[in-house]
Amino acid sequence: MACLTQSEIAHYREQGYLVPAFSLAQQQVDRLRVSLERLIRDNPDVRPEKLVSAHIAGRDGAPNAEGVRGHQDFLELARDSAILDAVEQLIGPDIVLWGCHVFCKPAGDGLETPWHQDGHYWPIRPLATCTVWLALDASTRDNGCLRVIPQSHASRVSYPHLVEDRQEMVLQLRAAPDAFDEGTAVDLELQPGQMSMHDVHMIHGARVNRSTRRRAGVALRYMPASSVFERDLNPANGQSGLPVAFATRPLWLLRGEDRSGRNDFHIGFAS
Repeated sequence: MACLTQSEIAHYREQGYLVPAFSLAQQQVDRLRVSLERLIRDNPDVRPEKLVSAHIAGRDGAPNAEGVRGHQDFLELARDSAILDAVEQLIGPDIVLWGCHVFCKPAGDGLETPWHQDGHYWPIRPLATCTVWLALDASTRDNGCLRVIPQSHASRVSYPHLVEDRQEMVLQLRAAPDAFDEGTAVDLELQPGQMSMHDVHMIHGARVNRSTRRRAGVALRYMPASSVFERDLNPANGQSGLPVAFATRPLWLLRGEDRSGRNDFHIGFAS
């Protein structure tokens, strides 16, 4: 059982992010890299940074509702007991999987992810999610690793965001520059199999990848079942830069029970 230490939990609470000491076994990483190659091959018309809902396979090999031909392997990753043990220590025993996004930045032209807070994009009320970002390639300053602004989550405030319609960015909403001090940013460099975890209010982003090395990772999204995935909300109003289908996206209750009593775990599944 891979559990977080008390000091790791305290760091997450105080700073808004964490790089746990544990990581996935090399054999598991190798299998996931094969799955990643298949995912990219099966989605030639989707930018590899925008493989939304990579854990959801469409019917008979067709794209899912968000335009991606997903694979079961990423759903199994999200169900990994060691990852869930760590998530449980941060958000409690009632865990809902509501998202999985593969970010694969090709060498030379991997897109920028602007500084942002996830809550501006997500229909979760009250806002609460722990994101696990698992590296499948080495993720370094050179090739555009995840960057965070420590303690930017502490006020639980959603800061103003600006819309930027630029093709070279993964997302189109950028946190207003006067909302934070970029000089305090921390680069989360990871080796394959390592992961970071961050809070829904954390300001974070990633630079463009101009290096000769690809940077690929999987973002797994977990919310406590005391929150509700409000299917009639689309906070970004189509300005996210990503195709989303919140109204029909399936949810998985992975542990515990639905404390809200309002989450639907039937929508989006084949009958």
